[in-house]
Amino acid sequence: MQVCTKLIFSLLVLMLVSTSFAQSDDASSADESEQLKIAALEALMSSPPDRALPLVTKVLAGDHSDEVKTRALFVLSQIDLPEAQNVLLETARNGSGDLRLEAIRMVGIGGNEEALAGLTAIYAGGDSDVKESVLHAYLIADDSNSVYEIAANATNDEEFETAVGILGVMGASEELRKLRDREGVSESLIHAYAMSGDFESLQALATDASNPERQMQAIQGLGIVGGDEVNAALLEIYRGSDSADVKDAALHGMMVADYDDGVLELFRASQDAGEKRELLRMLVMMDSDAALEIIDETLSGNQ
Repeated sequence: MQVCTKLIFSLLVLMLVSTSFAQSDDASSADESEQLKIAALEALMSSPPDRALPLVTKVLAGDHSDEVKTRALFVLSQIDLPEAQNVLLETARNGSGDLRLEAIRMVGIGGNEEALAGLTAIYAGGDSDVKESVLHAYLIADDSNSVYEIAANATNDEEFETAVGILGVMGASEELRKLRDREGVSESLIHAYAMSGDFESLQALATDASNPERQMQAIQGLGIVGGDEVNAALLEIYRGSDSADVKDAALHGMMVADYDDGVLELFRASQDAGEKRELLRMLVMMDSDAALEIIDETLSGNQ
């Protein structure tokens, strides 16, 4: 009886192991099949567009994984035919889940002007994920005018700030300046000026004392831009102000710009012991070699 039980148990184990191997083989076969389909789609990019288009469209309409369909969308974005862009835009309008978001991104990769123009209505009627994908498509396509239009017509602060942030990444100084005239200056705009390297706008705000909080933000934004022009402006702002807050902002701008030579110049020119202490602390925070030199001089009684 014990022998019989052991035999049955052994057979069950063998069956389980065999099933496991079979499932593993099936998964491997499925993976190989997916990769083969993807390779076939990539090969279509070397085929005549009018012959490739029906095959890609068939894949999108068929029972395939999202990975395969995503690759099909990319191939579609590279086919320079109006019909291809129409299919891509239709997927961007009415696709489901991540595939729809991917189609929107592919419109940006394709860069077709008509397809990009079609994203305007998709943005207006989309949820937050769709809106974000449309903005990223415009970023990929370097379509700063469309992003500007979204910012200029934003119905809430979050929408405005997101679009402004994209314009900053794009370096779209002209569009950002137009928003300053249209919307007034917000913290998000100042940050975008810094991201886009707009020294002119930041300098104008940094020397305008009518709004102290905005002025501080602009001064520190100059540090992000950096460069000789900024360094000279920060020194001038520091020296020309009696405000402790302005001086502190200028110093932090120098720290961000890694302009320790300027801080050292201020230290050596200062006749105020308290100010010299603050400047020395800033040099130490900047890990400047000059800090050790000054400390040595101070301890030797030469300061």
